[in-house]
Amino acid sequence: MAEFSPERAPLSRERVLHCAVEVADKSGIAALTMRSLAQAVGVKPMSLYYYVANKGEILDAIVDMVFGEIDTPSTEVDWQTAMRQRAGSVRQALRRHPWAIGLLESRTSPGPATLRHHDATLGVLRNAGFSVALTAHAYALLDSYIYGFALQEASLPFNGADTASDVTEPIVALFSTGDYPHLVEIAAEHVLQPGYDFGDEFEIGLDVILEALARWIPKDLGRGSPAA
Repeated sequence: MAEFSPERAPLSRERVLHCAVEVADKSGIAALTMRSLAQAVGVKPMSLYYYVANKGEILDAIVDMVFGEIDTPSTEVDWQTAMRQRAGSVRQALRRHPWAIGLLESRTSPGPATLRHHDATLGVLRNAGFSVALTAHAYALLDSYIYGFALQEASLPFNGADTASDVTEPIVALFSTGDYPHLVEIAAEHVLQPGYDFGDEFEIGLDVILEALARWIPKDLGRGSPAA
């Protein structure tokens, strides 16, 4: 995301919010205060109140900005493709903004991008043939998986292919007593193999969920005709 400075952009609500995202991206959401934001913008804290009422309004707005970066699910493709594309887009947005993992569903004043995203996702599931209740169940299951994976991925002490060995090899040395045979097995035969990337688990788990959800759709229901 482009950086803003007093010389490059006049003070505006958009600039304030972009700077808020930059502060959160760099230092985490706990570091985002009216004082730290004012410092990032290059103004006195009181100047911010002309553009935002308080930190709660800032959080509402920057969460909506993150939703605005996520691809809107489309009914122009089959529902599983749409959900795969959505899941990947959510994951990438959360990798850019890990502070948002615990905030995307926390706001009581959702913005327009948030509402559009949720409505489009529900529309894809309803159009696929899920009943209202099953749509709610499917949405909850998918988001629990996506957000949970994003949280785990952000918390791991390694990132990317062939980086796990830097952390796991010293741990494996603790297994020499033979008390943990299954940990030794999975480390030696999977985690420490060339090319291992924890991120690959995302698509595997998503496929399992989508295949299970597909069995919820009545077999005699035509595509494009939502169940009641």
